[in-house]
Amino acid sequence: MNVEMNGHEVLEIAEMIERNGAKFYRRAAAISDDPRLSAFLVELAQWESRHVKVFQQMKERSVKQKWEIGDVKPGRASVLDARSLAELAVFGLQPNPAEELTEAATRADVLRIAIEKEKDSIVYYTGLKDLIPHERDQKLIEEIIQEEMKHVRILAQSLEQME
Repeated sequence: MNVEMNGHEVLEIAEMIERNGAKFYRRAAAISDDPRLSAFLVELAQWESRHVKVFQQMKERSVKQKWEIGDVKPGRASVLDARSLAELAVFGLQPNPAEELTEAATRADVLRIAIEKEKDSIVYYTGLKDLIPHERDQKLIEEIIQEEMKHVRILAQSLEQME
């Protein structure tokens, strides 16, 4: 069976992953006893929520450019839907933040975990590129990867400043 996706579906997945990331950071903030760490986690959750808007704008831009959003080959795997893939992705079926981020977690611990999750998302999106038959949609994936790389750089810089 031939498995393909289009850019619109990938952007839907990207939005869901970012929503899951925001939930992750909000839950982590709720378990933190450190007010500064909790505020930082809330800020990361807001960051992920803003990222959802970036992906929504990318979707709108693709429509304005008259890309054929539903343009995939007949006979592709029908089991691929954005919700299922997003749930399996980086912030999907991952451990509960309460298990990863104990009350003793430092800001540096949180930054390290966040960096790893952002790196995992880059790997995830890179893998999705193989499912995208059209170059114009592959460019959307590249934009998503670039957005995630920005997150890694900012988080890494924050971690370096602490050490």
